[in-house]
Amino acid sequence: MIFVNMSEKKWQQELFSSGERKRDKKMNLCLSEVMTIIIYFHQSSYRNFKDFYTKHVCNFWQKYFPRLVSYNRFVELKKTALVPLCWYLHMHRGQSTGINFMDSTSPNCV
Repeated sequence: MIFVNMSEKKWQQELFSSGERKRDKKMNLCLSEVMTIIIYFHQSSYRNFKDFYTKHVCNFWQKYFPRLVSYNRFVELKKTALVPLCWYLHMHRGQSTGINFMDSTSPNCV
């Protein structure tokens, strides 16, 4: 949570320093909630985000996200989470050992 608060403030300063006026529509979900839903989607077995959001998040996670927004609004909010999410993932990556593997097999293969 501290990471998101710090990055959100820094990001807002960057936007304001450019001098460009943009409409700042209020977010019902906070940035950390948007990032959490995006991360869980990538860890789920759903093939597309719309099914994940409408069938899983809206049905089963309503108690965890009481101010949940519609699917269309969430797609708009995803854009605001891109840079902070990349920054977060970059900050929490592991130490490189110099050895990398790439596996192209499907996890469902027998």
